[in-house]
Amino acid sequence: MNEIKIEFKEINPQAFFENGQTLIKIKEVFPKLKLVFRGSFVKAYGDKSELKTFKTKFNLLTDYFLKYNNLTNNILDEILNSDSENFKYFSNENHIITHGVKGNIIRAKTKNQIKIVELSNKYDMLFVVGPAGTGKTYTSVALAVKALKEKKIKRIILTRPAVEAGENLGFLPGDIKNKLDPYIQPLYDALYDMIPTEKLHSYLERGIIQISPLAFMRGRTLNNAFVILDEAQNSTHSQMKMFLTRMGPEAKFIITGDPGQVDLPKKIVSGLNEALNIFKNTRGIKILNLNEKDVIRHELVKRVIAAYN
Repeated sequence: MNEIKIEFKEINPQAFFENGQTLIKIKEVFPKLKLVFRGSFVKAYGDKSELKTFKTKFNLLTDYFLKYNNLTNNILDEILNSDSENFKYFSNENHIITHGVKGNIIRAKTKNQIKIVELSNKYDMLFVVGPAGTGKTYTSVALAVKALKEKKIKRIILTRPAVEAGENLGFLPGDIKNKLDPYIQPLYDALYDMIPTEKLHSYLERGIIQISPLAFMRGRTLNNAFVILDEAQNSTHSQMKMFLTRMGPEAKFIITGDPGQVDLPKKIVSGLNEALNIFKNTRGIKILNLNEKDVIRHELVKRVIAAYN
């Protein structure tokens, strides 16, 4: 049986395993390996290729802990569930987009997420398409927050089609905001990760950050703004055309969506799918396709996507 031995250099093993989930999650990801933690060393026994993967991921965990002195459940999941192609992106400072609440690092975590950053700097209109969990929305919102912090734009505008994902929500009580919140909650979730609550509320009240359904974009000219259309696969032909023609001076548009998760009635063509064909060779507009290798949720999400494909 193959064996490797790793030393905890400059790290107190007790502190490293202080989060009770650390050891549990490591064993869950490597069930075929026999792991022995003793003193300042860890020994692993098993298949050679599995041991190589374990060593790479374990070193990433210890490097992260040495630098930031903690291992949250999110970081554990991100590192342990990453694939070999994305290992190097977790420890590369060049891929940091911005810093979120309490200094939380917001960074591009995969090869294609890095491309989102690079292409958004080069193109004013960018289509980012791919399956669930690939970080399309989160990375785009992070780029918008970064641009606002650096005063490259004066406002952020986030919009989504108000289309239900296979469920009829029925009559919702409250004002227009209460009725629309279920549709745009994922955008709020991303923002709360990146901007302190009090400051975010101030931005929302002053209109520096605006979140609204796609239908409310009609008649507007969006200038000096970072604008994101999320879940664009649920826009219609007329909605997509209306949205794209809102672009004003000094504006940057990112359109995100998953062509495989259209919730529109069967007879209605997805505005995103149509736009991807129309603009595939248009100068100044770029299309980036993400895939299951960019999934940063649970490892099983990658398998679910691959199975459906």
